[in-house]
Amino acid sequence: MVKTEGKITDLESVKRYLEKGESSNSKQEHEFPKKFLEPLVFHDLRLDLIQPGRVVFSMKIPPRLLNSAKYLHGGAIATLVDVVGAAAVPAAGFPWDSGVSLEINVSCLDAAYVHEEIEIDARVLRVGKTIAVISVDLRKKNTGQIFAQGRHTKYLPAITSKI
Repeated sequence: MVKTEGKITDLESVKRYLEKGESSNSKQEHEFPKKFLEPLVFHDLRLDLIQPGRVVFSMKIPPRLLNSAKYLHGGAIATLVDVVGAAAVPAAGFPWDSGVSLEINVSCLDAAYVHEEIEIDARVLRVGKTIAVISVDLRKKNTGQIFAQGRHTKYLPAITSKI
């Protein structure tokens, strides 16, 4: 046991908790199919609007994206910020191969529930030589209330000259 600021932590019990389920020898049990995330999260997305530097998608929240408290999982929100934010970059006139995410920040302001219709609105705030910054609002379609906001920063690979 380790004592830290008046708290006693049993590191072995923490380790056992974090490693639970790791004792199985079945390799198949720990593998996901390739590209499993796309159908899981994006199957119900619909493109509603595309403008220069802006895309708006909508979807009804399916039960598979809920957390244990029965509302939209934070990981699903972060994934939507990542992918919908990335889709705004080519809408701003940049190549589809827009590089990698450097930072994704999500603030959850309220809950969204199963079968609720939501809108994901991504706007490119700035594109420089190597960095793009995108703002993503997730709102409830029936009220217009923003329930989560995200900021997505992407690295843009340098475009090489063909001269």
